[in-house]
Amino acid sequence: MTNDEIRPARDADVPAVKAVTDAAYHHYIERIGVVPQPMEADHAANVAAGRVFVFGEPVVGLVVVEAYEDHLFLDSIAVHPDAHGKGAGRRLLEFVDARARALGLPEVRLYTNALMWENQKIYPRFGYEVVERRVDGPYDRIHYRKLLV
Repeated sequence: MTNDEIRPARDADVPAVKAVTDAAYHHYIERIGVVPQPMEADHAANVAAGRVFVFGEPVVGLVVVEAYEDHLFLDSIAVHPDAHGKGAGRRLLEFVDARARALGLPEVRLYTNALMWENQKIYPRFGYEVVERRVDGPYDRIHYRKLLV
């Protein structure tokens, strides 16, 4: 990583957003039996809506967030496998907290597939607590929240 800035994604970043997302989630296809939802997202629309923030130059990580009245929803976090273990994920999660606070929102919410067990170890270390487990169509999801008070 040559740049530790996290910035809003631009239209020119859409191919990198797709590439990093696909690289981060592809290995889950076989495990969960379906294509992970972030791989099927409309990346161009998310970038145009200002929901995507990227990390690194070239891009090695990103988050997709959406502000609601009472929380910030972390729709997706993706770190390219080549950047694992170098702090990109931690920086992105810290950015999400800061973004929620800047927007005056008291919590962050997210969900992860129940078969993505790596995430179930990571999120509690960053202050997230399990709210519920719910099946949404083909996805068995564990929902988390982090209070920022």
